[in-house]
Amino acid sequence: MDSGDRLRLFCALCLPAETLDAVVAWQARELRGGRPVSHARPVPRENLHLTLAFLGSQRADDVDPIGGALRAAAADAGGLLLRLRGYRETRSVGMLVFDDEGGQAAALAGRLHEALERLGLYRREERPWLPHLTVLRFRERPRLQPPRPELGEVVPSDAAVFISRLRPGGALYTAVRRIRLEDGQLGG
Repeated sequence: MDSGDRLRLFCALCLPAETLDAVVAWQARELRGGRPVSHARPVPRENLHLTLAFLGSQRADDVDPIGGALRAAAADAGGLLLRLRGYRETRSVGMLVFDDEGGQAAALAGRLHEALERLGLYRREERPWLPHLTVLRFRERPRLQPPRPELGEVVPSDAAVFISRLRPGGALYTAVRRIRLEDGQLGG
């Protein structure tokens, strides 16, 4: 990446392998299995995450400050615990919505939003942050009512800054900065 390159960036919470395994099995069984959904595609395993902040087009030079803001926000992120509330659809996506037990994930998102705003790289949305996992993308709302997957307690494993590259078959997400939540260490 050249310093002047423009990158489509977002920050997100990453999920542990056992949660991803359960979601992918549920997608195959409930979203692909029974009744085919026209103009819909399940989100692939490698793209499953909980968005903390979508930044859109940013300069490549901003990746390090964004990673620093995420690391600082995650430093006090002990005790993140999510419980599945249910499935919901908007006009273009199906999602699993979570309850944020103790409010720690929302607090992390709030600290991140404030830090990114101070850097002039983010404008907070009017609505409050909602912990959700996009599992299905579609052109026409299928109005599914699938049973909830059995996920138990969900404890995010990492937080990351991602580049989103748009492609005809769907976006490709690449983590460019990763933070282990247990110790706040920033990785490549």
